[in-house]
Formats: sequence, C-alpha cells, structure tokens
Amino acid sequence: MSVARDVAWDKELHEQLDWHWREHLRPRLDGLTDEEYFWEPVPGCWNVRKRGEADPGLAIGEGEYTIDYAFPEPRPAPFTTIAWRLGHVIVGVFGARTAAHFGGAPCSYPSHPYAGSASEALKQLDDVYEAWSAGVRGLGVEGMARPCGPAEGPYAEAPMAALVLHINREALHHGAEIALLRDLWAHQR
Repeated sequence: MSVARDVAWDKELHEQLDWHWREHLRPRLDGLTDEEYFWEPVPGCWNVRKRGEADPGLAIGEGEYTIDYAFPEPRPAPFTTIAWRLGHVIVGVFGARTAAHFGGAPCSYPSHPYAGSASEALKQLDDVYEAWSAGVRGLGVEGMARPCGPAEGPYAEAPMAALVLHINREALHHGAEIALLRDLWAHQR
C-alpha cells in the first residue's frame, strides 16, 4: 500500500473537526437554555457555580462564576454538567492551546471568567473555537510537522499534527457528551 504524499494534511486535519463543528456539533448547541446549561442530572455533579455558592475547596476561576475543579481528579471522576463540559472545552481544550501555540490571550482554569449563562458560554466557545481554528489553518504543512514545544510537557517533541488530532478527538468526545446531555434533558421532560 502506498502512502499519499501529495495530500494537504494541514487542510485535512483542520477540515476533520471543522466540518463536524459546522454541520453537527455547533448546530446542536443552538437553543441551549440557562436551566439546561446548569442542570445537574445526578447528585454530586461538578458544575459552574456562582462564587460563594461553590465548595471553596473546588472553586476556581475569575469573576462572578467559578468551575468545580481538582487536580488530581477524584476517582471515580464526578459527573459533569453541560456548563462544566463547555467550560472544559473553552479553557482546557481550545483556550489554553490557542494561548500556548497561536498567540491567543492567556487562558487557564484559575484565570478564566466562567460564563453565568448559556448564551455567554456559547459566545466564549465560538470565539475560542474560531481562534483555535484560525491557528490550525495557518500552520501549513511545515507547521504541522514542527514539535509542539514545552507547552505540551512530555509531548514537547511530538509534531503539532499530533496535538491537532488530540484536540479534534477531545472536541468530538466532549461535544458528543454535551449532545447526549441535551437529549437526556429533552426526553426527561
């Protein structure tokens, strides 16, 4: 079997997530309500909470809202809400990586101003996805082959293509979880 050497892998890796984002995932988030955003389907959920209403041992973030967070994560991991999962995608999946690799604004779990509404979270998500996507589009073939660098710790020597594939998997994985929670919300009514 021969390997296709003239494939524009930079374009293909970007398109893998972007097509899914435009055609499936982002449209599934339209109409998200605040009640659904904060819904805790089981006791003990990790969520985004008003500062002062959160467990001080778990609450991190800047602004009026914080996210429940612990490192290392407890075993078993707590069930997480749509708000928490969106916060994770915004900060841990796209935001921190955009900051580290594409000159985006600094972004970390402790410094992020978590959204207090579904519409605010979706605006944050759209903004950080667009910044990540623009960075990936700008890598080109050579950029996809360069090492990730120290921001990726033990994966510093891995090519950027490996990071892009990892972020694609993370976005698809967490997007599917959020879509499933939306289905459960709709069908439990």
